[in-house]
Amino acid sequence: MPANDSPPPSPRVKAVVFDRYGAAEVLRAIDLPMPQAGPGEIRVRVRAAGVRPSDIALRSGLSARAHGGARARFPHRLGNEFAGVVDQIGAGVADFAVGDEVMGWAAAMSYAEALTVPATQAVHKPHTMTWAVAGALPSTGQTAHAALRQLGVGAGQTVLIHGAAGALGCVAVQLAVAWGARVIGTAAAADHDYLRSLGAQPVNDDNAGVEQVRALAPHGVDALFDACGQDDFAPWLALAAPQRALSLSPRYGLAELRSARSRERLAELVAMHERHGLLVPVREMFPLTRAAEAHRAVERGPARGKVVLMVYEAMPLALLRLSA
Repeated sequence: MPANDSPPPSPRVKAVVFDRYGAAEVLRAIDLPMPQAGPGEIRVRVRAAGVRPSDIALRSGLSARAHGGARARFPHRLGNEFAGVVDQIGAGVADFAVGDEVMGWAAAMSYAEALTVPATQAVHKPHTMTWAVAGALPSTGQTAHAALRQLGVGAGQTVLIHGAAGALGCVAVQLAVAWGARVIGTAAAADHDYLRSLGAQPVNDDNAGVEQVRALAPHGVDALFDACGQDDFAPWLALAAPQRALSLSPRYGLAELRSARSRERLAELVAMHERHGLLVPVREMFPLTRAAEAHRAVERGPARGKVVLMVYEAMPLALLRLSA
């Protein structure tokens, strides 16, 4: 066959992987074949993917050690939440069309230019939500929602959220306030005004904060959620009954957080955005190929808002010529 008659090369997409456990430097971008949507699936051109502490735990090997040393298959991908545009529909999918803007979750695959996912793991993205927020909300939002539902938080109750200014904590604050609960949130002093803007009563996130909570709620709180999982949470545990307390850390012997993902749960979060302005703040955005820098930003410690990887659209040729 003449060279000019050879078939065109198969389309490729970039994805971030790691070949061994270690520091952020083990992350690298590679080219993979374009995935194809199977029955019941959609293919999404990713525009944004949230970076979560669980991604760091997986990359570093912490997750493997916590689960008895089971090792990942290398090269291994990362990323559990995304937002993007549907560009292929699998057989049997009726809820989406090519060109739809969507957001959803996927198991360790959203750090990529494109992915395939069951249509049941995505919902339509509201036009009022930015790409960065849509990529940061699906997993974080569902974890916060699941925690509060498991704790039975509702109208008239008092709930204490530890680490309330962080990405997970601030979503939990917004949900609890919208459901009619009184919210007390722990945070550094610099974030107190921010918590007040969300409708929470702020207290310090150190031992002094424990006494501040006792002053605000002399009989204790109805529910307690540790949305940080890193600081010493033990002093706070006396403020609520053990069966009404949850922590991201397993070291306190509390009930395990059951954060099952579901399309219905994500759809409720989208509805909360449309009715109440529910958002997860985004503090930093990095291009996909700078995933290592994004991981280092998360590793610097708890901070207000989320880190997001962005997949930017290529500039149309006409605009490229105009900008030359």
